[in-house]
Amino acid sequence: MARCFKTLAAGVVFVVLLVQAPVLWATDADPLQDFCVADLDGEVTVNGYPCKPAASVGDEFLFSSRLTKAGDVTANPNGSNVTELDVAEWPGVNTLGVSMNRVDFAVGGTNPPHIHPRATEVGMVLRGELLLGIIGSLDSGNRYYSKVVRAGETFVIPRGLMHFQYNVGKEEATMVVSFNSQNPGIVFVPLTLFGSNPPIPTPVLAKALRVDAGVVELLKSKFTGGY
Repeated sequence: MARCFKTLAAGVVFVVLLVQAPVLWATDADPLQDFCVADLDGEVTVNGYPCKPAASVGDEFLFSSRLTKAGDVTANPNGSNVTELDVAEWPGVNTLGVSMNRVDFAVGGTNPPHIHPRATEVGMVLRGELLLGIIGSLDSGNRYYSKVVRAGETFVIPRGLMHFQYNVGKEEATMVVSFNSQNPGIVFVPLTLFGSNPPIPTPVLAKALRVDAGVVELLKSKFTGGY
C-alpha cells in the first residue's frame, strides 16, 4: 500500500510539473552574466543573439536616447508612430528580458488592435488622453476592458491579449511602454488577417468573418504593402 501511495504521489508531481512546464518556459531565459551586449551581426544564434567580447563594448551600451524624439505621426494611415527599443535597437538589453517602446499619436490616431506574443506590457501616458482597450480570451467571455488613460496614469496588458490605443483628446498624445522581453514581438490583427504573405485564402476569411468574398477582397486591398 505504501509503495502504491508513493507511486501515485510521484505520478501526481510529474503531471503537475508537466502542466507547469510551458509556464516556466514562457518568459525570456535568466541571464548567466552581468551583461551580454548583442552581436547583431553574429552568424550563430540560439533563441537570441550571441555576446560581444566584454572588453570591446565600453559602457555606452547601458544608455540610449532613442526615445527622446517624437515619431512622425503622419507616416501611416493610423495617425501613430511606434519607436521601438528592443534588442535590435538597443543591444545592451540582450539576455536581460526587458525592452521599451514610445508611441506618438496624432489627434484621432490609433495604435491598431494587436498582440505581443512574448511579453506583458506596462505603460504610462506622458501627454494627452488615450482610450485603451483590452479584449480578454474566451476564458473571460471575450470581455472588453477599457478606460481613458490620461497623462501620468499607468496601465498593464497581460501577455498575448489583443489591445489597442486611440487618441480621444484634442491634442497629440504620447505614451511609453515597457515589456518583460527583449523582443516582445507584435502581431497587428488587421494586417495579419488581410495583409499576410502569402494571403489567407478569401473563402476562409469569408467563412470565418461571415461576410461576402467581395468584402474580404476590399479589405485585402486596403492592406496591400502593409501599414
